[in-house]
Amino acid sequence: MDTAADTTAMRRAVTLAARGLGSTSPNPVVGCVITDASGTVVGEGFHQRAGGPHAEVHALRAAGGRARGGTAYVTLEPCDHTGRTGPCSQALLAAGVSRVVYAVGDPDPRATGGGDTLRAAGVRTERGLLADEAEAVNAAWLTSVRLGRPYVLWKYAATLDGRIAAADATSRWITSPEARADVHRLRAEADAVLVGSGTARTDDPQLGVRGVDGATQPLRVVLDTDATAVKPGARVLDGAAPTLIAVAHDAPADHLPGASVLRLPRAAAGPGLDLDALLDALHVRGVRSVLLEGGPTLAGAFIAAGKVDKVVGYLAPVLLGAGPAALADAGIATLSQALRLEVTETAAIGPDLRVTAVPVPARKGN
Repeated sequence: MDTAADTTAMRRAVTLAARGLGSTSPNPVVGCVITDASGTVVGEGFHQRAGGPHAEVHALRAAGGRARGGTAYVTLEPCDHTGRTGPCSQALLAAGVSRVVYAVGDPDPRATGGGDTLRAAGVRTERGLLADEAEAVNAAWLTSVRLGRPYVLWKYAATLDGRIAAADATSRWITSPEARADVHRLRAEADAVLVGSGTARTDDPQLGVRGVDGATQPLRVVLDTDATAVKPGARVLDGAAPTLIAVAHDAPADHLPGASVLRLPRAAAGPGLDLDALLDALHVRGVRSVLLEGGPTLAGAFIAAGKVDKVVGYLAPVLLGAGPAALADAGIATLSQALRLEVTETAAIGPDLRVTAVPVPARKGN
C-alpha cells in the first residue's frame, strides 16, 4: 500500500517533471526523486533537454551511494532501450535501488519494458501512484505517442460575454498585462504556436516568447492557405524563431522565403487546409505540442475536426454586447452535439479569470 511519504515523493517528482516543459521535445517530461533506505530524500532530477541525461540519471548522480537500498519515484516508466542515452532501468539496477515506483507506463514500444526488467532483477516495482497527475503534466508527449499527432491546446482571450473584439474590431487589450504574460508562459511550454491567415493579416503577430527566462522559442506556424496574408517584412519572418507558413499545394508563394513554406493539400470539404496533413507534417518535425492562438474560424475548424485536447480561456470582467465571438462555426448544429468540457482548473490572473478545461471524451481516451 502506498504511504503518505510515497505520495509526497511522487508529487515532488511530478513538480520536477513540469520544469522540462518546452525544452525536451520530442522526448517526454519526466521527474525523479530518490530516497535512501530510511526514506530520506537524497536525490532529485528531471529530464532537461532532448539528448541529455534522463531524470533518473540526474537523481542518481545527486544521490550517489546513498541510493543503494532506497526507492526511486519516477513519473514515467524507466526506459529500457539505448538511444542517445543508456537505459534507465539498467542505471537503477547498477545503483542498487531496492524499489521503484512509477506513475505511468511508457506507451512507446521502443522504450517500454523497464518495469519488467526491474521486476525480473528482483527490484520491487510498483505502477500507478498519482497516475492522473503524471499524465496531465506529460499530456503532450503521451498524446503524440498514442495518437500519432501533436497535442493541441486552444487558447483564447475574451470578455465575460464571450467577445474577442468590439464591433469596430478593436481588441487591444481585452485582458490584463498579467494574463498576457501568462500566455507567454504557455508559448514557452509549447513546441509550436499556430495562427491562421485572419490573425496574421489583422495583427501581424510576432508569436515569440517574451519575459520567460531561458525559454526555447517555439516554432511559429501560420496557416495561410492562399499565401496572401503573410507579406515580406511580416514580424513572423523576423528570424527570431523558426517559422513555417503553411500554404495550399497550388498557391503562388514565391514572395515567401522558400525554407519557411510548407505546402499542404486543401481541406476535402470547405475552405482551408487539411488539418490532418498539417498535424502530420508538424509531428514529423518533432512537434509534440501546439498552442493554437488563431481566431474563431481556425478554432472552429480544429474543434470540428476533433483536434483540440485542452482549452484555456482568459475571461476579462468586461462586457461588449457585440463583436465577434471566441468560436466560429464548429459543425455543431444542436445542443445535443455540443462538445462537453470538464473544467480542471480556475485561477485568478490579475483581474481576469483563467479557465482550463478538457473535452470529456478526449480526457478519458488520452
